[in-house]
Amino acid sequence: MPSLMGITLFVLVPFMDVVIRSFQTSITKEFNGLKNYISIFHNQAFHLAVKNTVQFTVVCLPILIFLSLFAAMAISQLREMKLLKSAFLLPMAVPAATLVLIWKMLFFQQGIFNKVLLTLGLKPIAFIDSGAAFWVLVLSYVWKNLGYTIVLWLAGILQISNSILEAGKVDGASPMETFLYIIIPNLKPTLYIITILSFLNSFKVFREAYLAAGSYPHESIYLLQHLFNNWFTNLEVDKMSASAVLIAALLFCVILFLQLLYEKDK
Repeated sequence: MPSLMGITLFVLVPFMDVVIRSFQTSITKEFNGLKNYISIFHNQAFHLAVKNTVQFTVVCLPILIFLSLFAAMAISQLREMKLLKSAFLLPMAVPAATLVLIWKMLFFQQGIFNKVLLTLGLKPIAFIDSGAAFWVLVLSYVWKNLGYTIVLWLAGILQISNSILEAGKVDGASPMETFLYIIIPNLKPTLYIITILSFLNSFKVFREAYLAAGSYPHESIYLLQHLFNNWFTNLEVDKMSASAVLIAALLFCVILFLQLLYEKDK
């Protein structure tokens, strides 16, 4: 009951206020029907932000999930994992400002990578001011979330009964067959949790992109959060509210779809 009251007061009630504002004008709060929704559908910045956010999520999730799974499988064979687990969680504790400082030292015009390229007689790359900025952001997301995801995979792997694995060996299963037909089916609940968390975390990279490139970065990393931030600065609450409702509906549908897939497989 206390949790329900807190969610109602701090999440549901404010969200209902956003839904109401999405049908009103920004200043006079007069009812204007679906004009706000029609306006954002014709907004080129909204199209760009949605495209980049979807592209970022589609690229990052498979990389993070598969890379962390294979790393967790390798680490699960080690005897001493306690120190490794603690080390994996360190990127989550690094403040966003510190992380951005590291990326600037590496990828900006006068960064370490460009100095190495100049030393080799090669042309420097404008990482933040070109399409390469997208991959810098992907690297930032994967680096920050990889260790945490490995720990989640390890929790699922270590819960698999050794008797099942031994039975597979007795029946002549190869390491690949053991992985595909024993380990993977038993990791479906873990995969569901990791997919949901990774999907939601992909919407939280705005801080790094904003601190590195500002409110108007290269178009390849202009995300929905940039758009919301700029609308908020310009007091365009009507557009921002309509967009927030649409994004919330989209997130709900995606999570519901993943839940249905999980229940079906279960």
